[in-house]
Amino acid sequence: MIIYTVRRLMAFVPTLFAISFLVFSLLYFVPGDPAQMILGVDATPAAIAALQEEMGLNEPFVPRLAKWYGRALQGDFGRSYYLDRSVVEAIVERVPVTLQLTGLALVFAVLIGVPTGVLAAVRQSSWVDALVMTGAMLGLAVPGFLLGLLMIFFIALPTGWFPTGGHVPFFDDPFGNVRSLALPALSLGLAQGALIARMTRSSMLEVLRLDYVRTARAKGLRERVVVNRHVLANSLIPIITVIGIVAGVLLGGAIAIETVFTLPGVGRLVISAVKRRDYPLIQGVTLFITFSYLTVNLVVDLLYVVADPKVRYA
Repeated sequence: MIIYTVRRLMAFVPTLFAISFLVFSLLYFVPGDPAQMILGVDATPAAIAALQEEMGLNEPFVPRLAKWYGRALQGDFGRSYYLDRSVVEAIVERVPVTLQLTGLALVFAVLIGVPTGVLAAVRQSSWVDALVMTGAMLGLAVPGFLLGLLMIFFIALPTGWFPTGGHVPFFDDPFGNVRSLALPALSLGLAQGALIARMTRSSMLEVLRLDYVRTARAKGLRERVVVNRHVLANSLIPIITVIGIVAGVLLGGAIAIETVFTLPGVGRLVISAVKRRDYPLIQGVTLFITFSYLTVNLVVDLLYVVADPKVRYA
């Protein structure tokens, strides 16, 4: 188990290095000048050149990259050009909102996807199966941000039960916090719940055809026991895999949803950073998202061992 975990952890460093190098390269060669953006169109060439030198933007690619890696290894990702504060501080301030949104959306996706997928598999070729799969196709076809807008117009505005935007900190008002995140999380979770439902159904159908399932039924075991203990338990590896993928997708999808519902999360932070050519902030947020995705993958790998002990010997 320890060796298995160490092998997975060893993938962190090269992946983070590759992603950071790619992002730094793209930002270096992309058109646009942060100094020009900060000073405005009326700035003189001398003023722009002076600010470029102060910000280190006039240095060649390799020295700039080496300096950035040197600071990053010490936990210093620079200062935001526009916020005039540490990139780490800016991200840490916004992370709780994004993590709450992603976590709640993942809960919705699992609670929607797994039970409906199991039901569709058990009732294969029935109207229940057709209804679930049709709903799954619709869920995958409709973008999350569009679902968010529809929920604002058809749920939040007519009923007044949920706010149309903004965020309430959990420790200020736990109930208000859940209300402010319910619709954004549901709009994110519905589409990914459809993906989980399809994978759950497909995985369970493969197991349902195996001999030991027929043997369990022939022995007179209750259908609920057969489905839960023998079928679902042996279908978990593909389901856990898709849940891990969904967690990463939700983290990326939070960017659009945070904009729709005006949530002060990392997603809105990176959008404003891109508009303003705030390179240190873009690099910091990208590394945070990459690290989060790698962490989810590590958790999924460890859950494989729990679901199937044979994996630890692979």
